[in-house]
Amino acid sequence: MENLDVLVLRTLRDWRLERRPALLVTVVRTWGSSPRPVGSVMALARHGAVVGSVSGGCIEDDLMHRYCDPRGDLHAEHGAPRRLTYGVGADEAHRFGLPCGGTIELLVEFDPGASGLSELVRRLESGRLVQRRVQLRDGAASLHDTPVVQALHEDGTVLTAVFGPEYRMFLIGGGHLSGCLATMASFSGFAVTVCDPRTVHQSGLPPQARLVAAMPDDALSDFRPDRRTCVVALTHDPKLDDLALLAALESEAFYVGAIGSRRNSLARRERLATHFQVPEAQLARLRGPVGLSIGSKTPAEIAISIMADVVAARNGVTLPKSMAIGLARNGASCT
Repeated sequence: MENLDVLVLRTLRDWRLERRPALLVTVVRTWGSSPRPVGSVMALARHGAVVGSVSGGCIEDDLMHRYCDPRGDLHAEHGAPRRLTYGVGADEAHRFGLPCGGTIELLVEFDPGASGLSELVRRLESGRLVQRRVQLRDGAASLHDTPVVQALHEDGTVLTAVFGPEYRMFLIGGGHLSGCLATMASFSGFAVTVCDPRTVHQSGLPPQARLVAAMPDDALSDFRPDRRTCVVALTHDPKLDDLALLAALESEAFYVGAIGSRRNSLARRERLATHFQVPEAQLARLRGPVGLSIGSKTPAEIAISIMADVVAARNGVTLPKSMAIGLARNGASCT
């Protein structure tokens, strides 16, 4: 499963290239509890197809009725974006499934330009971070490369939203654990690449994972990790892991980890420091034993442990050190 924003934009692009009427809907504000955060997007086509979401489902149903039904108030609209608010009162909040009386404000764009969407998707697919600015008076949109992720901003004149490329996961080593982790990562919005030159370990991977049979350090060089990349070594083999981890630690990857016992993890750090002169600051980025201490034993449980840690890192959540397997008193030693 690819990054949801990219999926929404790519699908909307395809609809507009086919000249199908369609909406781009963005969550611009929320009050109280809300099922989806500010910046969430969905696309809705006149023929009734929808991708993405702005709530738990009830608001999507209402938008579909208002846009797809010829009697709906959005059916014949075009031009300037329109602002919609759901859940102003308790009854309406309950009707639309907004928890705790929450309120959600949406911006609806009518028939975004196909050329602009095509260029936005092209930049995202090339790994660029893109700021999209929408003029609220007429819906005109412009694209600007940006070096940093920024929160959505709307000032009554311009809506500014930043879209990033897909999150990617590079797994060193195939096998059962790699297959479990690749499956979980895919459903968590990562594009997954599994690298293993050993033929015997190249089976059992989910169909959505891309398999590379080169040496991991060479493959990682071609992969070009960026700040939306995580790298996890799963082989226990220094010949496969060490050089690739060295390259990963020198990159912008937001997460670099390796499985192994505490003893093996310490030996790995000593090798990287002694033989490759990896500075302590870089070594501090290496997570190992990788994952969270949840008593995991089976490959599926270990994959859950690793995936939870990766998602926390992606979301900028700092977990207590006691949760790390390397520090937890009763953490599972198999990872």
